[in-house]
Amino acid sequence: MLILDVINVNDWVFLTRFCFLTDFGRLDFRFRYPKSRCCQNILLYFDDSSQWPAVYKTPDKDCYQKEAVLRPENNQVINLTTRYTWSGCVGDEDEEVLSCVGGRSFRSVRERWWYIALSKCGGDGLQLEYEMKLTNGQSFWTQHFSADQFGILETNITFLVIFFMVFLLSCYFAYNLKGRQLLHTTYKMFMTAAGLEVLSLLFHCVYWGLYATDGVGTGSLKLLGKFLFSVSFLVFLLMLILLGKGFTVTRARISHSGSVKLSVYMTVYTITYVVLFIYEAEFFDPGEVLYAYDSPAGYGLMGLQLVAYVWFCYAVLVSLKHYPEKQPFYVPFFTTYTLWFFAVPVMALIANFGIPRWAREKIVNGIQLGIHLYAHIVFLVITRPSAANKNFPYHVRTSQIGILLSSPKGEEGGEGFPHHAYGNRSFLGDSQPNFTELFSIQSVSFTFTKYQCQIPGMSPAVKKP
Repeated sequence: MLILDVINVNDWVFLTRFCFLTDFGRLDFRFRYPKSRCCQNILLYFDDSSQWPAVYKTPDKDCYQKEAVLRPENNQVINLTTRYTWSGCVGDEDEEVLSCVGGRSFRSVRERWWYIALSKCGGDGLQLEYEMKLTNGQSFWTQHFSADQFGILETNITFLVIFFMVFLLSCYFAYNLKGRQLLHTTYKMFMTAAGLEVLSLLFHCVYWGLYATDGVGTGSLKLLGKFLFSVSFLVFLLMLILLGKGFTVTRARISHSGSVKLSVYMTVYTITYVVLFIYEAEFFDPGEVLYAYDSPAGYGLMGLQLVAYVWFCYAVLVSLKHYPEKQPFYVPFFTTYTLWFFAVPVMALIANFGIPRWAREKIVNGIQLGIHLYAHIVFLVITRPSAANKNFPYHVRTSQIGILLSSPKGEEGGEGFPHHAYGNRSFLGDSQPNFTELFSIQSVSFTFTKYQCQIPGMSPAVKKP
């Protein structure tokens, strides 16, 4: 529902757009303007190339030419005067105003975008206040939604439930990992990304739920949901790059130069996201059906995504070169997330050039959430704390990392982890002896043994435990 005042020196102005169903589209309106400003018209354009695209942003056409493309037999002009019965206009002698109350039904062979404009050709500008209610049927799930938004609320609710289950499962896995001292920073980053995804979907569901009741909603909730969605994506992307470089898998820390490069890259990525938000809010024209990635900032994000993939490939190859025993983790990790890195740019290109505009928003919403869910479930599977998981990445315990970091920089233990039998052996049943932990202690004890010195009067032999 729209309730606005219009005061404009131009004689033709765009008001709003809406995608109506084939048989259930309905416009109910209430217009009110001074009689001295008579007579103004409501113009109803649809998305055919001979109609809206032919008149919008065409400075070479005047008001009369923009009205001429409309078809009178389709009742596309509503003359707001008492002489036109269907306009529902009546005069108010006390206030010298015209009040028009009426409606229109929309029928077409497919879902169409309809664009509503106001005109007074050859006059001294436009002035009126109006209230419009644009609906598709009477169902809670469709009434206030434009046809390109059908299914978004249901899709978001479905993904909210699934992501909440993923987050709960990650908390359960984290509890098990913490008990074995294997809850590393990268897994905490994954949990953060999953939690932010849940909050993002929650805010989106609340927004669309409110929108379903009044056709307006609360814009700040939608903006907050988008912000959390972007932060979740950035945290997950950073986690993938860190894992590719071997952080918490083959090394205890990232080199200084690597940390600087990561900081610069993530700063640039964040700034580009902010620019995209500002561009979408300030420069996207409501008279055109646009997609967020169909902008300079959007193409910049796709370019940064590809740069991240090249970096990811190089990091994984270097990690495998120095730790070939980590192939059971890195091979499926690299393969599955290669698909993820290319999914976002491919989705953006398909959305810009391959999906009809009257179906774009709902399709892109589902695909985007599906891509995020794929990424989270894959990580949950390959890091599950189970003896049957041959892909488990961690083998050094969190209690050992501080010891490894305190080693002299020139030694192997200063930055890289010791080479190790694969980490999932830590998850053998309680009834079986856990030899992996013994090996872990021995590898660390060996580091200290090299620096032991003999005390006078004591045997240099080391007593076995």
